[in-house]
Amino acid sequence: MVVRPPTRQLEQQLWSAGHRLVVGIDEVGRGAWAGPLVVGAAVLPREKRVNGVRDSKMLTETNRERLFERIGDWCEAWSVGAASQQECDDLGMAAAQRLATRRALDALGVRPDAAVVDGKWDFVSPCVPYVEMKVKADRYCLAVAAASILAKVTRDREMRAAALDYPLWGFDTNKGYPCHVHRAALQGYGPCAIHRRSWVFMDNYVPWPGVPRVVKFDAKPEQPTLF
Repeated sequence: MVVRPPTRQLEQQLWSAGHRLVVGIDEVGRGAWAGPLVVGAAVLPREKRVNGVRDSKMLTETNRERLFERIGDWCEAWSVGAASQQECDDLGMAAAQRLATRRALDALGVRPDAAVVDGKWDFVSPCVPYVEMKVKADRYCLAVAAASILAKVTRDREMRAAALDYPLWGFDTNKGYPCHVHRAALQGYGPCAIHRRSWVFMDNYVPWPGVPRVVKFDAKPEQPTLF
């Protein structure tokens, strides 16, 4: 199966509709068991482009690292925002993703009037006046693909650094996502300080009764909301 490279089509449609500054937004780390949730934002120049930009999931780690500096230099503006493991536990993932997005947009240095966002859920409004949702936008829209690489490389670097402090969980290779090494480490050693304790893996892979599972409660205390 031949996968076409991402294009500027969505951005061009938004420019034609009168939107001056369009930002691509993507998140990484939502499905991880440890580490931060990171959101990338990228505003691309209308004319120049960088070859090889794809959805970050379609690139090797080496290729993402190779492209990172080139994409940063190419962008008119770019930034990343993060929500920590603790914020993911305390706020829940939806609120944490909105928080990370707001931080990314606050750090962007420009005010986009439109955004292209991967998926069906708008976690960007009201930070940007107009939000265009597109399933697999990281595959089809060049600005979102660029944002996905910026977010992924930033988070991967942070997880490799965390592996120096928490070597038992293999964060340098799994980046906090579930895999057999990560599961085995949880069963043998329990969670470390950057694990998300509100997630259900705490029930399935942490056998130590002394390690607390974080449970968030909604307005009715007898009905816990588990993330």
